[in-house]
Amino acid sequence: MPFVHVYYREGLLNNEELKKVSNSIHHSLIEHFKIPEDDYFHMCLPYPSNQFFFDPNYLLEGEKKRSDKMIHVSITCAPGRTINQKRNLYQSISEAFYHHLNISTTDIFITLNESFAENWSFGQGIAQMVNTEEEKD
Repeated sequence: MPFVHVYYREGLLNNEELKKVSNSIHHSLIEHFKIPEDDYFHMCLPYPSNQFFFDPNYLLEGEKKRSDKMIHVSITCAPGRTINQKRNLYQSISEAFYHHLNISTTDIFITLNESFAENWSFGQGIAQMVNTEEEKD
C-alpha cells in the first residue's frame, strides 16, 4: 500500500521521463517490497528551483556532490520490511534512474515513512486495510 511522492525541479523531466521515473519506482517496489502490481499510487510534483535548498555533499562518499537535478522520492507504506529490503529498494530505484534517465545516483534522495493500516483510506471514507474486529474498542 505505498503512496509515492516524487519531487523534482521544474523543467527537469518531461512527461515521458516522469512515466519512466514512476515505472522504475513501481517495479522496484514490486520486486523488493512484494507489493501487488495494481497497488499503484504515485504523485509527481515539480518545484521551482528557488524553493529547494540542500547541502551538495551531506553524507555522500568521497568527493561526490548533488546537483540541481536532485530528485526526492518519498514513499509512505506499511511497516514490516527488513533493513535489507529497504536497502535493496533504495539501490534498485537509484540504479533504475541512472540507467533509464541518466540521473546520477548522488541526485536520488529517498525517504521511507511507515504508517499503520488504520491510517489509510483508499476512498469511500473506509479504512479498507483494517479488520472490522479490531474496531471494537
